[in-house]
Amino acid sequence: MSVNIGRILGIPIRIHWTLWLVFLLIAWSLAVGYLPATYPRLSATLDWIVGAVSALLLFVSVLVHELSHSYIAKKNGLPIARITLFFFGGVSEMTEEPRDAALEVRMAAAGPLTSFAIAGLLGAIWYVGRLTGFPDAVIAVLGYNALINAALGAFNLIPAFPLDGGRVLRGTLWQSSKNLLKATRNATRVSEILSLIMIAAGLLLVVTTADFVNGIWIIFLGWFIRSGAETSLRQTQMTEALHGVSVGNIMTRNLLTVTPDLTVQQLVNDYFLVHPHGGYPVVQNDKLQGVVTMGSVRSIPREKREFETVAQAMVPYERIVTINSTASAAEAMQKMAKNQIGRLVVTEGDRILGIVTRGDLMKTIRTRQDLGVSDTTFR
Repeated sequence: MSVNIGRILGIPIRIHWTLWLVFLLIAWSLAVGYLPATYPRLSATLDWIVGAVSALLLFVSVLVHELSHSYIAKKNGLPIARITLFFFGGVSEMTEEPRDAALEVRMAAAGPLTSFAIAGLLGAIWYVGRLTGFPDAVIAVLGYNALINAALGAFNLIPAFPLDGGRVLRGTLWQSSKNLLKATRNATRVSEILSLIMIAAGLLLVVTTADFVNGIWIIFLGWFIRSGAETSLRQTQMTEALHGVSVGNIMTRNLLTVTPDLTVQQLVNDYFLVHPHGGYPVVQNDKLQGVVTMGSVRSIPREKREFETVAQAMVPYERIVTINSTASAAEAMQKMAKNQIGRLVVTEGDRILGIVTRGDLMKTIRTRQDLGVSDTTFR
């Protein structure tokens, strides 16, 4: 569950609920551990204030880190759907992957370089502040955030998905081999090895030192890296399998359509219980009026289905997500994922040409992978 807090550079910024948990954990750990030991002259109240401000500044730094990725992407024509800040930091959600190895390296490297730049700036102000007598509370905020940004930059350079270092590694391998899928597979293997090392190190820490907190944290990070690597490989394999395939190649052209004056019960009896489709275009006078789905039917109480019509149950034309027949199948997959829907109506103006479903995409992916035609080389 995420909350939209605004836009920067035209990109929606969202905060996942887990970020609030991390905020409290960081503020608490600073207030009761790090600050009393490092800055004993601060009062307990100031410890909590400094902890909260430091946690907030850290999240601002993570946002700037993600914005650096997004800026490079947008500058090179890659759309960014949103930036989400969550438990492990942040993620810039691209609606399509870079088609150029050098661009992937530049985009990935921008984040750690930005974190190092923030660390350097805060460190310089911290140094000047110590010489000129800044209050301890200000020095504490500057010092902690300089250190944590340097650590953030270094951690993200680990050559493992989904960290920036993993993308730098993949981009470098891609430049060398000229093959995206091969580069992704090799980068995934490196990620899996590193994740196993981290999990083993975490277990060893728990068993030998009884340091449960740090041990479990390292195990969790190892699992996160392994999961991210496997997800990245699956996404690349699917995108690769759809490379060169247009929506017009796989869409269903001979559609069963319904009229808006049909009752919902007639729709259930004559269509959903007879045919395997999960949704139907609503057409009148050869013009698309909307789409009615099983979800639409479920929203109508059973006792009202005899007299309520499809026009009352359908998703109207203005709210339908459509796509052109010349668009790529990969774009269709991204649109479905972005809008959390299972089908797209293929249109030309207000004229319906066909429909493409998630099932169509998955069938195409499986067929092309089984026939060995998905290992396309991108240049």
